[in-house]
Order: sequence, then C-alpha cells, then structure tokens
Amino acid sequence: MSVSLYRVKFARTVLLLQLMIFVIIGALFALKELTWGLSAIAGGLAAWLPNVLFMIFAWRHQAGDPVKGRVAWSFALGEVLKVLATILLLVVALAVFGAAFTPLGLTWLSVVIVQIVAPAVINNKG
Repeated sequence: MSVSLYRVKFARTVLLLQLMIFVIIGALFALKELTWGLSAIAGGLAAWLPNVLFMIFAWRHQAGDPVKGRVAWSFALGEVLKVLATILLLVVALAVFGAAFTPLGLTWLSVVIVQIVAPAVINNKG
C-alpha cells in the first residue's frame, strides 16, 4: 500500500472516530433534554466539519508533484480556514440557535481531544 493511501485511510479513521464520539455524546445529552442533545451535536459539528474541510483541502493539494514551499503555505491556509470555520460554527450555534453552552463546549472539547489522542492510539495498536 502506498504512503498516500495509508494517510487517507488514517485520516478517514480519525474522522470516523470523531463522528462516532460526537453522535454518542449528543445521544447521551439528549437523554437529559433534547435541546442539550442538539447543542452537543452542534458542538461536535463545530469541531468535526472544519476537520473534514481541512482534509478535503489537503487531499486536493496532495495530487501531483508539490512545488517547494507550496505545501507549507497550503497547510497554513488550510489551518486558518479551519480555525475561522470553527469560530463561525460556534458563533452560529451559540448566538443564532441559542445552544446550551455546557453540552456544546464539552462535545467540542471531546472531539478535539479525540483528534489529538487518536493518532497515538491508532499508531500503537500493534
């Protein structure tokens, strides 16, 4: 298997783990109250969707022979877009939809922690 295919599979695995985490946490918060469940889903989406957009951006720029220096600039631009998308989604969830802060924040934080911890766990599984 080529290195690029391995990286795509790895990224998809991490994104799938993040998706499962925020859906499960959203379902658990929904047991308490439906608005808490929806707020948790909004918090998970605010962390997960920018990651998906960044992965699509990175895969698109991966094709072909990378020009020296272009990889770093595309990575930096992708990170800036990811942070702006996260802020926008959190503001929309809190200000426009009136999401509850506690489930939104806890789910967002859980998805971010999965993003940090999952690569170490996946790489050390065997």
